[in-house]
Amino acid sequence: MLIGRVAAGKTTLTQALRGEEIKYYKTQYVYYHDTVIDTPGEYTERRETSGALALYAYEADVVGLVLSANEPYSIFSPCLTSMVNREVIGIVSGIDKPDANVERVTRWLKLAGCKKIFPVCAITGQGLRELIEYLETDEERARRLQIEEEERKKAEKKASKPKTKAGSPAKSTAKKTAATNKTAKSTAKKTPTKKTVKKEENDE
Repeated sequence: MLIGRVAAGKTTLTQALRGEEIKYYKTQYVYYHDTVIDTPGEYTERRETSGALALYAYEADVVGLVLSANEPYSIFSPCLTSMVNREVIGIVSGIDKPDANVERVTRWLKLAGCKKIFPVCAITGQGLRELIEYLETDEERARRLQIEEEERKKAEKKASKPKTKAGSPAKSTAKKTAATNKTAKSTAKKTPTKKTVKKEENDE
């Protein structure tokens, strides 16, 4: 479950974690994906709705507090994680921004109570692998490792396979040799032999 203020990058991060195309979308309500719960930033910013996030957190295995790397201040109070009986991690989003201050935002998340913090960029993919590996279950990890192993074997098999494309040196040499032999045979037929020359002299 991702929690953070408006424009913190929660929805973009959700798309990146699910392997979807990155495109702008304003989350209007608590959205349940298959593996991620995305929440509107207004729920975090407004006191009237912030309490509801603690209830939604009961439906998650891990809660992620999301702060953009260029935040001017932290919306999360000190020791906030004590309100949730779930594991809470910190996520620093948008670390590729020119005015990013990852060190400062990391301190804010530690102050909120996050012991594990992941600096990421959903656009470039930086840091996403570490976050995904941390969040995935044993079953998901086993499936991912199996897929990676299959892809590695395919790449090795493709790299070790000899190239037999048209116009390769072997075929080109064979064609050239055949053409030379053909020319030689043709020349041999046209060149008069000694017997032919002698016969022509006798006729004269």
